[in-house]
Amino acid sequence: MLPARAQFPEGFLFGTATSAYQIEGHAFGGAGRTHWDDFADTPGNVVRAETGARACDHYHRWPEDLDLIAGANLDAYRFSASWARVLPEGRGTPNPEGLDFYDRLVDGMVERGLKPALTLYHWELPSALADLGGWRNRDIAGWFADYTEVLMRRIGDRVWSAAPINEPWCVGWLSHFMGIHAPGLRDIRATARAMHHVLLAHGRAIEVMRGLGHRNLGAVCNLEWADPVDDSPEAAAAAARYDAIYNRWFLGAIFRKEYPALALEGLEPHMPPGWQDDMDLIGTPVDWCGLNYYTRKNLAPAPGPWPQYAEIDGPLPKTQMGWEIYPEGLEKFLLRTQAEYSRGLPIYITENGMASAEVPVVDGMVDDPERIDYLSQHLAAVQRAIAQGANVQGYFCWSMLDNYEWSLGYEKRFGLVHVDFDSLKRTPKSSYLALARALARNG
Repeated sequence: MLPARAQFPEGFLFGTATSAYQIEGHAFGGAGRTHWDDFADTPGNVVRAETGARACDHYHRWPEDLDLIAGANLDAYRFSASWARVLPEGRGTPNPEGLDFYDRLVDGMVERGLKPALTLYHWELPSALADLGGWRNRDIAGWFADYTEVLMRRIGDRVWSAAPINEPWCVGWLSHFMGIHAPGLRDIRATARAMHHVLLAHGRAIEVMRGLGHRNLGAVCNLEWADPVDDSPEAAAAAARYDAIYNRWFLGAIFRKEYPALALEGLEPHMPPGWQDDMDLIGTPVDWCGLNYYTRKNLAPAPGPWPQYAEIDGPLPKTQMGWEIYPEGLEKFLLRTQAEYSRGLPIYITENGMASAEVPVVDGMVDDPERIDYLSQHLAAVQRAIAQGANVQGYFCWSMLDNYEWSLGYEKRFGLVHVDFDSLKRTPKSSYLALARALARNG
C-alpha cells in the first residue's frame, strides 16, 4: 500500500513527470527537426525504427492529460519544453506556435492548481545545432542561454521551478561514449567535451534566469548506486570509477566546482582547453537539487582501456528494463547528496518509477500491482532518509503516461496511465488510482 500524504512532512510535494519529445508529437506545431529524428531514422538505432512524430499526441490532448494529473491529487507537474519547438533551427526566429503551446500548457496547469516545474532540455537537440557539432561545440552554451531567455521571457512568470538540463550523464556519456542515445557516438574526445559543455550550458542558463529575476532554480542529475560485485580491491576500484563518472562528475561540478579525480584520469586528456576556468560559472548557485533514481549497478573490473569496468547482472528482482529494484540506493543517495553536495538545500526526487510489461485493458481497468509495490518501497526509502535528517521536499513519479522510451521505442511502459498507441486512449492504471487515494487531502 502506498503511504498516505499525511505520513510526510507538512508541505511535501507530490508530482509526476514527462518530457516533450516522449509525449508531445514532434510532427505537430511547426517544431524543427532534432537529432532524435535523425537517430531514429538510422536503421538499427531504435526498436522498430519508432520515432516521436506522434508519440502520445499531448500537443493536442494536453487538457485531458492535465485533468488526469490533477485527478491524481498531485501538486506539481514536471514537464519539459522542446528546444526545436521554440527555435526550429536552434537559433534565430522563434516559432510562434511553439511558444503559444507552452503558454497554453502552463496556463492550464495554473488553472488546475498544479505547480509548473519546467525542464528546459530533455535531449531533443535541434538538428541544425547538431550539424555544428552539438554538445561537442563550446558555442552551445551560448545557444542554450539564448533559448533559455526566449522561453523564460514568455512563460517564466508562471513556472514554479526551472532546471536547465535533465540528466546530463545521458546527454554526455550515454550519447557520446556508449552511443545508445542520439547522436549515437562512441568517441572519448566527444564525450569529455560534451560532459563539460552540458555543464557550462547549465551554468549559463542559471545565470540568464537569475538575470531575468527568476527564482527556485535547480539542477537535475540521474544517479545509479554503484556496488562492487565482490570483496576484491579491483571490484571496489571499478565501482568507485563508475560512481565518479556517473554520479560525482555532475554533482561535484555544480555544487563543489570540481570534477572527481577518478573520472579525470580518463577524460582530462580530451577536455577542451581552459576548462578549469569555467568551473565558477558551472557552479553558479542553485536553489535546490533534483535526483532521478531508478536502480543500482554491480561493477567488476574489466581488461582493456579506461574506464576498465563491466556491469554484472545482479540477483535482485528487476523491472521490464532489466534494472534491479533497490530502494535502499535512493535512501543512501539522499543522505550522501545532502552530506557531500547540496549541504542543506531542498532535495527533490525528480524522477522515480518502473517499466512493466503491457497489461491489457479489461473492463476499463489496467492492473499493475508491481508498480504500486515499487513506488511503496521507494517512498518508504524517502521516509527513512527524512527521518535521518535529509531535507527532502518532494517526489515526482516517472511517468504520467506510457510514452516513447527513446531507443527502446514504445514497448517499455513507465506510465501511471496506460496509452493505447493506436487509438491514443488513456486508461488510468491501478497504480494511478492507488496514488490518488493516498494523496487525497481529506484523509
